[in-house]
Amino acid sequence: MTKSIQKGSDSIQLQLWDTAGAEKFNSVGQSFYRNSVLCILVFDITDVESFKNVETWRKEFLEKLNPPNPNEFPLILIGNKCDMQNEMKVENEAIQNYCKEHNDMPFYMCSAKDNINLNEAFNKVVDMSLEKQKNEGDIMPQVPPLIIHPELKKKKKCCK
Repeated sequence: MTKSIQKGSDSIQLQLWDTAGAEKFNSVGQSFYRNSVLCILVFDITDVESFKNVETWRKEFLEKLNPPNPNEFPLILIGNKCDMQNEMKVENEAIQNYCKEHNDMPFYMCSAKDNINLNEAFNKVVDMSLEKQKNEGDIMPQVPPLIIHPELKKKKKCCK
């Protein structure tokens, strides 16, 4: 999915890949994650197991992306289904501790169903991406142009 966000005079195009933690994406993970500038980790607040999987997903992502400074790579944590907060099974303290352990990772309680806090989370993604670009220069690697030279045709010699 793609999402466009207007930030001042800049129009930012986000490309979102939802692998849903599925193992079938393990073999293509490197292709999915190439050139990523940020990772959003999402868990279901009504499912403790999905929160436990966040660390596995974080490690797998960083392993496949292999950024120069994995501990400094920007990550955001989203607890989905805040519309079902009365059924919340993941402790707030566990979430806060996890975020603190990982460079004060930003955390948002959201609802994809009811569109709660999604704009705030995506705006944070854009802000973090722009900050990374400012600090590191162009965030997308520049690929040198491919120059194709016409083949030099050899002159055929006549046989006599």
